[in-house]
Amino acid sequence: MDNLTLDGIKDGQVLLFDKPLHWTSFQVVNKVRWLIKQKFELKKIKVGHAGTLDPLATGLVILCTGKATKTIESLMGQTKIYTGEFTLGGTTPSYDMETEVDKTFETSHITDNLIDETLPQFRGDIMQRPPIFSALKKEGKRLYEFARKGESVDIPKRQVHIDSFDITQNNFPKLNFEVQCSKGTYIRSLAYDFGKALNSGAYLSELRRTQIGDYKVTEALSLEDFEELLKD
Repeated sequence: MDNLTLDGIKDGQVLLFDKPLHWTSFQVVNKVRWLIKQKFELKKIKVGHAGTLDPLATGLVILCTGKATKTIESLMGQTKIYTGEFTLGGTTPSYDMETEVDKTFETSHITDNLIDETLPQFRGDIMQRPPIFSALKKEGKRLYEFARKGESVDIPKRQVHIDSFDITQNNFPKLNFEVQCSKGTYIRSLAYDFGKALNSGAYLSELRRTQIGDYKVTEALSLEDFEELLKD
């Protein structure tokens, strides 16, 4: 991303960013659009993202400008790789740390062998129910709108594909993991379901997206680096 030019950005470029914690993907888009408009004195420029990342997650977000926005759909369909951390022994309504732990469970029976025996259930094609704290729509409303009002809603399961799912480090009750998965996979739901399969509970306590297709977070810029690059 060291070849930023007005013609390149207007014609269409793919830009890689390492999203900071607590930022939404839309905030990243708005910030980058504003920086580009300021730098090149443009009244408008088309900028879009190729897949959201939760505010509590960090890592790779792909932005496209100009004509490159036509490639967003194909980029969204690429395989994704995530690393992160599950915390065993509890669940939260959002399946992550957006909400407080509301239920606790026994963990003394969970051994390394049980974890290893449970992992294969979550590889290949699996059925998964998206969390109610999500932006998916039902009856014209976002699911999180039902959740925040305390309303129950039936959320059907859907098939996703997990290429690989491994525990990379066990700091009980915290488990570090790496997952390679298809579009539409919710790692929060994976955490919840994995805890349930262990006859306990679990929630997502850390998440980082490291790769989308062939694009890697190691190739991405921070927003601060991008701003400095535009100044130069």
